[in-house]
Amino acid sequence: MSTFSPDEAAACRRLVDLALAEDLGTAGDRTSAATIPAAATGRAAFVVRRGGVVAGLPAAAMVCAAVDPTLAFTPEVADGEQVDRARIATVAGPLRSILAAERTALNFLQRLSGVATLTRAYADAAAGTRAKILDTRKTTPGWRLLEKYAVRCGGGANHRIGLYDGILIKDNHLAGLGGDVRAAVEAARAFPGNAGLGVEVEVDTLEQLEVALAVRADIVLLDNMTTDQLRAAVARRDAAAPGVLLEASGGVNLGTVRDIALTGVDRISVGALTHSAPALDIALDYQS
Repeated sequence: MSTFSPDEAAACRRLVDLALAEDLGTAGDRTSAATIPAAATGRAAFVVRRGGVVAGLPAAAMVCAAVDPTLAFTPEVADGEQVDRARIATVAGPLRSILAAERTALNFLQRLSGVATLTRAYADAAAGTRAKILDTRKTTPGWRLLEKYAVRCGGGANHRIGLYDGILIKDNHLAGLGGDVRAAVEAARAFPGNAGLGVEVEVDTLEQLEVALAVRADIVLLDNMTTDQLRAAVARRDAAAPGVLLEASGGVNLGTVRDIALTGVDRISVGALTHSAPALDIALDYQS
């Protein structure tokens, strides 16, 4: 069963506080206060209306607890499970509190389950190849740790979290050095504090790849290459530096990802996992 790491839990708490503050303001749920008796209790079920991969149950539980610690949130599946029109959790307790938590809890579940579901589609498309599906930094501001958690729930792997925990020399870094791949890799390795960090460098030609292989970059990102170029890159890597990992990026979608994976690359990074995932259809149904 997938669950939050301490850092993910802390990030979620910050988001829950922000989300509830913008939804409830200082007056709270005026509609429920006016129409629902204070003593009324009830039970409701979170239901997936279209098949997908569940992610975000710990976030929904956190929302319910923040609204009212007496609410009993009970998961019925685990994050990472593929479900088809299923009940995934229940919440019971004061009805006003359930209604106050409903939309915020659903927002977390729908968003994170959407990311996990799209990731699973990419992972399934690449199944049977050596390629791992990776996310990127193209995430919703403030949501990065949770969205990367959802990628793992869907069977993907995480790229670096931010600029601080990995070295990725991109085209604009190289532009500042006149395109000198060797100088960029050597500078990244020599910089104080970078010892032990792998160095990845982005290239967009096979000629640049040759330099990256010669200097033994740990990972080479092959940007917007055709499948023929990717196959040629794999052959050159296998001959010259088999320990270097190759990552394909650019032009990746569900229609192209399998052909890219079949070229023999080790990794495929897909920004769409987080910037274009549609929300999974999940609702809260009151149980009479």
